[in-house]
Amino acid sequence: MAIDRLELDGFTIIRKLGTGARSTIFLALDEGSGQTVALKRSVYEKPEDERIFEQITTEYEVSKAVDHPYLRKCYKLIKLRKMLKVKELLLSMEMFEGETLEKTRTLSLGDVLLVFRMVATGLGAMHQCGYIHCDIKPNNILINSSGSIKIIDLGQGCKIGTIKPRIQGTPDYIAPEQVKRQHLDQRTDIFNLGATMYWAVTGKNVPTMIPQNNDLSAMAGQRDFPAPHEVHRKIPLGVSKLIVDCVKEEPQRRPNSMPELVSRLDLLIHSIFAKKIGGQ
Repeated sequence: MAIDRLELDGFTIIRKLGTGARSTIFLALDEGSGQTVALKRSVYEKPEDERIFEQITTEYEVSKAVDHPYLRKCYKLIKLRKMLKVKELLLSMEMFEGETLEKTRTLSLGDVLLVFRMVATGLGAMHQCGYIHCDIKPNNILINSSGSIKIIDLGQGCKIGTIKPRIQGTPDYIAPEQVKRQHLDQRTDIFNLGATMYWAVTGKNVPTMIPQNNDLSAMAGQRDFPAPHEVHRKIPLGVSKLIVDCVKEEPQRRPNSMPELVSRLDLLIHSIFAKKIGGQ
């Protein structure tokens, strides 16, 4: 259970911001740097917490390896030991005032595509550095009042080409190769992002290889699902096709890279805003 009170040398705790997966997030002042930061704290209470510690450590390592304005920065990883064993892990992170895509106000289609263009650009920077995110979903995209974004929660990230020892990902957005425990690459993030785009424009989820009841013994191939323009007629065919291409079951049938995805988004965004201008 996350613990709500905290005193930590070198930091002034301002207030609790919220709770996550067996962790608590605080707003804090780093007295050394003078920065206001988000401070994630996890306390070891049972063996399952090893995975949380592993993810927090991974988030720090991936963040230090990749520097991009659309990726949330991590500053310090602090380990507190008791009897030679790490009992608390704290991660100081860039503070970003924003709502998750899941909670944000209704956006126009053009604005939604602009958000995903930024996400694809940030992920492309990760890929250039040899890493993939592996858990893109609406809750891991923050948007602030000026329309800027941050990609958060890099704890499932890994190097391109990794085969993970266990299935990791969010069932509604997970790529087939994550479920099958095959090599992961940039096209894994493309599937996760495509599934997120599908949700954003339809309000529904793409069927994945993890069934609704999470019964892994019932895993099957991707089931048929309606294209976005079949769910909502106002969605342009080009937008619908791009999203469907991103969530193809076979990685080789998806767009090959984030720059390719950005190029296709640019054409669609230009078309949508050109029509708006022309209609005024």
